[in-house]
Amino acid sequence: MKHIQGTSITGYVTVQVKGSHPELFFQKCSEQDITVWNIKKKSERVCSGNVKLQDIRHLKQIKDRTHYKLAFKDRHGFPFLLRKFTRKKEVLIGLLLSILLVFCLSNIIWEIRITGVPKEIEEKINEQLTDYGIHQGTWTFTLDSPSDIQQNLINDIPELLWVGVQQQGTSFLLEGVEKTVVEEEEVEGPRNLVATKKGVIEYMYVAKGLPQVQVNDYVEPGDVLVSGNIQFSEEDKDDEEDEEDENESNELVAAEGEVTAKTWYETEVTVPLKTNYEELTGNTEARYHVKIGGVELPVWGFGDPEYPAIHRERQEKDFYLFKWKLPFSLVETTLSEKNYIETERSKEEAADIGIRQARKELQLKLGPEAEIISENILQETVDNGKVKLILYMSVEEDIVKHEAIDQGD
Repeated sequence: MKHIQGTSITGYVTVQVKGSHPELFFQKCSEQDITVWNIKKKSERVCSGNVKLQDIRHLKQIKDRTHYKLAFKDRHGFPFLLRKFTRKKEVLIGLLLSILLVFCLSNIIWEIRITGVPKEIEEKINEQLTDYGIHQGTWTFTLDSPSDIQQNLINDIPELLWVGVQQQGTSFLLEGVEKTVVEEEEVEGPRNLVATKKGVIEYMYVAKGLPQVQVNDYVEPGDVLVSGNIQFSEEDKDDEEDEEDENESNELVAAEGEVTAKTWYETEVTVPLKTNYEELTGNTEARYHVKIGGVELPVWGFGDPEYPAIHRERQEKDFYLFKWKLPFSLVETTLSEKNYIETERSKEEAADIGIRQARKELQLKLGPEAEIISENILQETVDNGKVKLILYMSVEEDIVKHEAIDQGD
């Protein structure tokens, strides 16, 4: 029946009516639009029925105009259950403290699991996480976002190619991928050291083999720098040895050594004379919201600060109960003051920026072992508000490559 749906939540009362023809009292209630159901006649002078809690005061008004006596026998529904429960303060306090304790324990990191990487890198990741303040017993509210932690780990641990960071309840899961270092394939057996680039020899150290060039010599790619074919003469032979044993003989070895040469690179770079960029002033304010579904309710901080321009950084923290994510979260928004700055560079400043940019790009291409010695501007032009530079850059780098010796038959 639709008229009594929901009464278990709003509450209802079983009313006992005493008097002559008690069923007439409930009839008067119906005439006053008071819903009564489950009416039972217990005797000639006693009748009972259920009435909504919200209609009790109207019931008393009808009773005051009649000779009937009312008695409230049973109370049903959530309001009475809550009232009964709140009278037991010790139980209520204990329940609230238990819920609070479970909530707190469900939002603390109890396990950190790292997979996909060797033991040495796993130890490095653990050390870095400790430096970030991430360890067993850490509040999840104090952690940076997984993307920030991931980027920090990749920056701080060169051996990592990729790392995935995920929080599952009270567990912090990391899955990493180690960088594959491609080493030069080792040439087995006798070999020469040959040049990979053209340049002028600056430094040589030969541990094994016969040098074929000297410092200040110019070499082309493929030129033999150190030979693994060592020739020598055996002059101290006994008289009874054959004459053929006195001829020149040779020995094939695996040449070893270091050869550094001065090489050259031509590169092109373009730098605009005008530039726009944003700069944070350091003034910040924080705003906190509780997000329930798609609705965000402000908790702390209202309105926007009076900054000319604002940079917003948003971070959402999920709440957990055991391993289950609760349907609400805490959203922290950091509002930072920023300024838009427009500058115009001189031709000399733009050229200086272009040279630094070209050096960084070339260093990244050659690797940290190479050393850029100098740069010369071959051509400098200004066109459409941009400075175009063509640079000739000198570098000292290792130009050695191993090449097997063809021993023929």
